[in-house]
Amino acid sequence: MAGHSHWAQIKRKKAAQDAKRGQLFTKLIREIVIAVRTGGSGDPDMNPRLRAAIQAARAANMPKENIERAIKKALGQEEGTQYEEAVFEGYGPGGVAILLTAITDNRRRTVSEIRHLFSKYGGSLAEPGAVSWIFEHKGLIVVKRDKNRDEELLEIAIDKGAEDTREYESEVEIVTSPSDFETVKKALEDAGFEILSAKLTMVPKTTIPIQDKSTVETLLKLLDALEDHDDVQQVYANFDIPESLMDSLSK
Repeated sequence: MAGHSHWAQIKRKKAAQDAKRGQLFTKLIREIVIAVRTGGSGDPDMNPRLRAAIQAARAANMPKENIERAIKKALGQEEGTQYEEAVFEGYGPGGVAILLTAITDNRRRTVSEIRHLFSKYGGSLAEPGAVSWIFEHKGLIVVKRDKNRDEELLEIAIDKGAEDTREYESEVEIVTSPSDFETVKKALEDAGFEILSAKLTMVPKTTIPIQDKSTVETLLKLLDALEDHDDVQQVYANFDIPESLMDSLSK
C-alpha cells in the first residue's frame, strides 16, 4: 500500500489548495447538510457523522458561521438547495476498483458527468455492487512519525483497539473499526502525537499492483478528475503503486 499511502499525502496537500479556492468548503458544507438530515440532529454530540463533518470543516479552517449556517439550512431554518447522496462504482485503468460518494442536486446530470470522466480516462462506470464488496468501512488515522516514540505509538493504538498499523518514512497509518475510531484518535492526541488526518473511510480488502508508468499516470488523472468534480465527496480505489514510481511522478 506504499503507493496508495503516497497518493493520500498528495491528496492532503491538494485539499489545502482546494480550500484556498473554495471548492473544499462547498463539499464540506454539503456533507454537513446531509449529515444533519440523515442523522436527524443538528447536535454533533448526538450525531457522529455531523461531528466528523464539523471536525473536517474546522481542520480546513472553515469559519464558524459557515458551519452554523449549514446546520441551520439542514434543519430547515434557512432555505437552500435540496441534495441527495449517490454512490458510484467503476473500474479504472489496470482494472483498479473505484468507489466514490457524491452529494448532488441533480442525479441525472451527475451520473452523465461521472460516466464521461470514467470513459475519458480509460475506465468504465459499473453497476451497483460491482466493486463495493471490495471495500470495508473503517477509521483511518494518519499520525506524524516520531521515531523515538514508535513503540509507544503502536502500543497506545493497539491497546485502544487499532486493527492494523502501517509504518512509512514520515508517518504511521492506523486502521480501526468505526466504533473504536474516536477512542484511538483521542488517546493518540492525549499522548501528544500529531494527527495529520483522521476520518471514517472505506479501506480496500485487497489491492491491485500497478507498475506500468503510463497506466499509473492515466489512473491518477482519472482519480484527480473525479475528486475535482463539484458533486464528488470521496474517492476510494484499491491500487498499489511502488513508492519509487509515485515519487518520480510527484516531482
